[in-house]
Order: sequence, then structure tokens, then C-alpha cells
Amino acid sequence: MNLKGKFILAVTAILTLSYSGILLYTAHLQNRLILGQAEQQAKMLHRQIILTRQWIADHQGLFLLQSQVTPSNAFLEEPFLTTTSGQVLVKRNPAMVTRELSEYATQSGMGWFRVTSLHPVNPANSPDPFEHKSLKSFQQGAKEQLLIEQSGNNRVLRYAAPLVTESSCLGCHGEHGYTPGDIRGALSVTIPIGWAEAAISRNNRIILLLGVFSVLVVAIVMLLLFNRLVGAPISRLAEAMAAFPDTPPTPLESPRNSDEISRLTHTFTDLCQRLADSQRSLTAASEQGFRSEKLAALGHLTAGVAHEINNPLAGMLNCVNLMQQEPTNRELHQRYLPLLHKGLKRIESIMRQLLNYGRVAHLRIHEVEIDTVILDCLELLGHRLRNIVVNLDLRFNSLCCIDSEAIKQVVMNIALNATQAMPNGGCLDISSREEKGVVVLTFADTGIGMSSELLDRIFDPFFTTKEVGEGTGLGLAVTQSLVQRLGGRIEVTSIPGQGTTFVVELPVDRQCLQRNQNEEPKNADEKNPAR
Repeated sequence: MNLKGKFILAVTAILTLSYSGILLYTAHLQNRLILGQAEQQAKMLHRQIILTRQWIADHQGLFLLQSQVTPSNAFLEEPFLTTTSGQVLVKRNPAMVTRELSEYATQSGMGWFRVTSLHPVNPANSPDPFEHKSLKSFQQGAKEQLLIEQSGNNRVLRYAAPLVTESSCLGCHGEHGYTPGDIRGALSVTIPIGWAEAAISRNNRIILLLGVFSVLVVAIVMLLLFNRLVGAPISRLAEAMAAFPDTPPTPLESPRNSDEISRLTHTFTDLCQRLADSQRSLTAASEQGFRSEKLAALGHLTAGVAHEINNPLAGMLNCVNLMQQEPTNRELHQRYLPLLHKGLKRIESIMRQLLNYGRVAHLRIHEVEIDTVILDCLELLGHRLRNIVVNLDLRFNSLCCIDSEAIKQVVMNIALNATQAMPNGGCLDISSREEKGVVVLTFADTGIGMSSELLDRIFDPFFTTKEVGEGTGLGLAVTQSLVQRLGGRIEVTSIPGQGTTFVVELPVDRQCLQRNQNEEPKNADEKNPAR
């Protein structure tokens, strides 16, 4: 995930958590408000019932004409009266009025209520668990009790408050031993709150939708602001970094301290400028160092050429001087002329090796069997290998396209270097194999070896550890040059007193073999036009 995605995700998470807390708190407040309304409704109903009961008690009850829907109350001492005209009037005390009003309220869906007591006169007024707990708490001084519980498929609010005995109540309850101020029971009110839960659920959905919409809007705004203020500048800065140093960054027009991105961009521009200046200084120093190295190499090369040529030249000049002093001495001339020829041949050999090292001649690529070239080179070096045991492991065994003379010179130079490192005899292991399209030639001797300091210089022109007259110091330099021109590489490892190993790796090219195979049918057709 990129920086933009992480930033938007973090902001969205923070907003979601914040809005979740706000939504939960808002929902809690609304729930409390709605439940408070239900609680106030229960208390108002309770107060209205109390006032109705008080009015009935103050007027010594209600008298109704007796009918099928108004039976008499068996729990009253005087349940009915008969008028002078013979009509029977049924008495209704506050308890019966409360029960009958509750039935009407139940039918209308408003709720229900009733009077209950720990010592009811009518067993139907026995308390349920909530009412029993409330009556116990009223005896200990509680003023009211409130509870929300499940009743069937609906949730209801239960409210109960104590009924205090007053003087008007003694007409019916005096015989039960109550005195004014006693708590003779409680009025229990039950209000359905399905409407409240529906309102709460509706409000919660609205708040949730508003919260999700707000989070989405804020996230989109943050995304746009991020793209404009952060994403776009960082993208331009990344493109400038990727294009550097090919394309230098363009100077910015914004103030340096306008914001963090601007400061970072200005800092990058300054860094690019410093890097460019450093690169120019480094290039100038490299050119100066290259010129110095070139002059040093030229001096070293000149010194080597002078040393290798001066020795035979000194002898040749001595011979010429003696021959000039005795121009008629034929015997002296015959003895010195071979020496002059030998010296000139040595100078010629030195110059030829020097030209081979510095000249870039055209390679003649043709079919070559490298294992056969190695065997031919060893046959030519037979007189130098008399005291050396040669172990061959030639497994290349195939034709490839390469310059045979270059391979022959590489093998000869490395083999000669090995024989000179083993003046008292030893072993020379030579192997060839193909690995992943590369022919690997390995030359391992058991000679005197070389230190790490010498290994760093063995490919330098005219560098040699041999005695004067035994080598020019150009053999390995020419070998490295030929291997590199063939597209390969040469590596050397050595342990003083144990020997040296040269590993030559050359790419295997067989394209010339395919060309020759394609040309053979053409040549055959030319020779036999009748076909």
C-alpha cells in the first residue's frame, strides 16, 4: 500500500472511530430522552389515577345502577343500596374503579395499572415479583420504583409508587388496622414502550446513515486535498528524482518555507546542484588522474622497452666496435655476426610482442576444436615439459567459432609461465569443460606461487619476476588483452609455495558452424548444375 492509501486509511479510521463515539453518545442521549418521555407518561398516568382514587374516596365512593356489566362487590360491607323507588345502586370504591379503568386502558393499548399489597383483601391483587420488590423497598423509605422488562413479545416500562393511607381511606380500610400515614400498598403502572423502541431504532438508522455519509464526504475531501497538497508534489518530486541526473530538476517558484513538501523539494534541488558540482569536480579530477596514470604507464612502458632493448644493443655495439677495430679479422667477424643476428632477433621479438599488446588486429573466426589446440601447444612445448607431469582433463570435445591463433597464444603464454614457475619440475593440470554456454580452461601448476602484491601486477606490461633475459613481462599482458577481445575473462589465484591457477572463461559461439552447413548444399548445387 502506498503513502496515499495509508494516509486515507488512517484518516478514515480516525473519522470512523470519532463518529462512532459521537453516534453512540447521541444515540444514548436520544434513548434516554425517549425513555424519559415514557417514564413521564407513566408518572402522569399514576398521578391521574391517584387523583381519581382520591376524589372517589372523598365522596365515599360511586353508586351505579346495578346491571350485568356492574355487579356488586362482595368485599364491601355495604356493596349496594336500594332507592325508595326500588332501584338497586351498586357501590364502587377506589380499588374497583382502578381495576375497571385499567381494563379500559388495556383495551385501548395505553397500558394497564392496578393496586397491589403485601396483605391484599382480594387475592387478585397479590403482587408479582416486581411489585413485591417495590413494596419491600417502600417499607424501607423508597419513593418509587422503575423497571423495563420483556412482557410477551413487547417491552414494557413498569412504574410503582406507594399508596399512603389518608383519613378518607379509613372508611374502607380502617377495620384492617391502618392509620393515616401508613403504606397500605402500591399503585403499579405498566406502559408499553414499543413505540419508543421503534423511534429509537429509526433515529439510530438516521444517525448511522448520516455518519456514513459524513465519513465518505470527509474521506473524499481528504483524498482531494491529499492529491492536491501532498500527492501531486511528491509525484513531481519522484519523477524529478528518477530523471536525475539525465534531466536536472527545474528551480521552484514557491517560497522555500511555504510547507514541508516545498522545503523537501528545495532541499532536493540544492542536493542535485551539489551533486552536479561534485560530479564535475570528480570528472575533472578523474581526467587529471587518467592523464597522470597514462604518463606513468608510458614512463613504465618506456623504461621496460629501454631495459629490454639496451641489453642486446650494448652487446651488439661492443661487437660492432671490435669488428671496426679489426676489419680484416675474418675469424672475429664470423664469431660476432651470429651474436649480432641473435641480438637483432631478440629486439625483433620484443617489438613484435609490444605490437601484439598495443595493436587491435582483426580476429579471424573459424571452426576450432579447442582441445586439439591445447594438445598442439603442449607438443610444441615438449622440450620444456621434460621434468613436468602434465595431467589432462579435456572434456570440451566439440567445435566452436573462435580465433585459433589467439587461443594458441593464450595457451602458450600461460603454459610457459607455468613451466618457468617450476624450474625443478612439478605438476601441471590442464582441463577444459563447458558450463552454461561458456568454455572454461583451467591451468593449475605446483610452482613457487605468488603473493597478493604480485598478483595485482602480473598483467601489467613489462612486469616480470624472472631473471634478466628469461622474459619480457609482456606474455600475460598480451594474454589478458586477447581474452578480453574474445569476450571472455581471465582470473588467477596463487598461494606462495603451493602453486598458481589460471582460469580462462570464453563464450561458446557456434554460429559459423550453422553458416558452413548452410553453404555446403549451395556449393554442391553449384558444382552439379544438372541437379
